[in-house]
Amino acid sequence: MNCAIQVGVLLIVFLSSALPTPQQKATRVLVLKKEHKMELFSGETIIKTYTVALGRGGLAPKQRQGDHLTPEGLYQIDRRNKNSRFYRALHVSYPNGVDQERARKLGVDPGGDIMIHGITNGLGWLGSVHRMIDWTNGCIAVTDTEIDEIWLLVPDGTPVEIRP
Repeated sequence: MNCAIQVGVLLIVFLSSALPTPQQKATRVLVLKKEHKMELFSGETIIKTYTVALGRGGLAPKQRQGDHLTPEGLYQIDRRNKNSRFYRALHVSYPNGVDQERARKLGVDPGGDIMIHGITNGLGWLGSVHRMIDWTNGCIAVTDTEIDEIWLLVPDGTPVEIRP
């Protein structure tokens, strides 16, 4: 009987370790433009880090429509688009009030449609090579495999901070 219990316990331990564990959901996203990194946090713990491509306009903060710059500030994921021209896209709530006021003072349109997205549809085979240059219109780009993971980890409403 003792041997049977030991085998049973070992079997339970083995089977439970083979079951997939649910992934922690991100409670915030931090983008570090200079480092070309995006970190997903659960509480104060980094659960995932990605290398990203940014806007082709350089590392300055977005000022206006068409400048091809990635914004800086506090935003949130406010919707998602699985039928984007890029492989999946999470919309970032740019422009916020600060961005709108700056654009008003400059007399320009602040722009919009800033996303965290995969690679242009049909070019997913590029994989991580896409990160060799900043190529977006101001968005934050990852590989298609990475956006699949981010899509599951980052719920709508998640805060996004984009730093220089």
